Amino acid sequence: MIIAHRVGTEGCSNGGTRLSRHGEGDDLAGAVWIDLVNPTPEEDARVESHLGIAIPTREEMRDLEPSELIYTEGNARYMTARVICHSETIVPLLADVTFILTEKALVTVRYTEPYSFTLFLNRASKPGGCATGPEGVLDGLIDAIVDRAAEVLRGVGDKIDFTSRKVFDGRSREVEQGGAYQRIIRSIGQYEHIISNVRESMVSIERVLLFLSAIYQNRPQKSGAGFAAEWRTALRDVQAIEEHATFLSSKIQFSLNATLGLVSLEQNKIIKLFSVVSVALMPPTLIASSYGMNFKNMPELNWDYGYPMAVLLMVVAAIVPYAFFRWKRWL
Repeated sequence: MIIAHRVGTEGCSNGGTRLSRHGEGDDLAGAVWIDLVNPTPEEDARVESHLGIAIPTREEMRDLEPSELIYTEGNARYMTARVICHSETIVPLLADVTFILTEKALVTVRYTEPYSFTLFLNRASKPGGCATGPEGVLDGLIDAIVDRAAEVLRGVGDKIDFTSRKVFDGRSREVEQGGAYQRIIRSIGQYEHIISNVRESMVSIERVLLFLSAIYQNRPQKSGAGFAAEWRTALRDVQAIEEHATFLSSKIQFSLNATLGLVSLEQNKIIKLFSVVSVALMPPTLIASSYGMNFKNMPELNWDYGYPMAVLLMVVAAIVPYAFFRWKRWL
């Protein structure tokens, strides 16, 4: 599907601009942003004929080497980044999105629906929400992607804090029962996966920003040179998100180690309990074994109080070790 976006002044009382969306049937002339969503070969050919560029296929986007993610071909600049999508699910996914920056328009090629694109459209459709030109659209898209990544990371941070409080709350017995430790460890693994995806997305965006900054830094005559400072600011935001992701990873590692340590403590308590029970039952077992021998000359066999005496002796032999362990505070 081809979605063409143009910059207009409809509804802008202060002379600002806003991004208006046009469907596939409209002429591509005048569009500053051409969004290709699950494009067909015919749609790729149509955009290629309009802009004189090559549109990568889905297979080509997947098979790109790291050195081929960002390159220049003619007057077009190809940048492939990984964007967080399905962030409302338990584990967000990463989607490859190719940005093709030309003098006429910005072309995006994608095969999924990242929420950051919807976020950008909501901003850009408002009066004064989008600057003119393909570079302005690209700058707005990058800002939306970075903001969405920061939002996902903040949500993960809140979940990690809640999990940590749950693990270290000694007053709650819920953690120690019903396999709660397993659920916590599973959740920690999910959080780490989300953080890893956010970090990977930001690394790819960082490469795009470094590429753009290097191109427009020493070329003030270019139309996008005015965005060089904004891209450097976005680059610092990306690096701050990466540092935050590293910090959250260390918190997750600490929570995982603490949870595994508590699991070991619980296992040690169980083993300790079985050991104490075994030691407490050894004297009664010895007494029972002694009187269970079938020797003819045993004085207590013909004694009327022999059986009660043996039972009482076994009970006392079990109570004495238990009292000793309690006195030593081993239980």
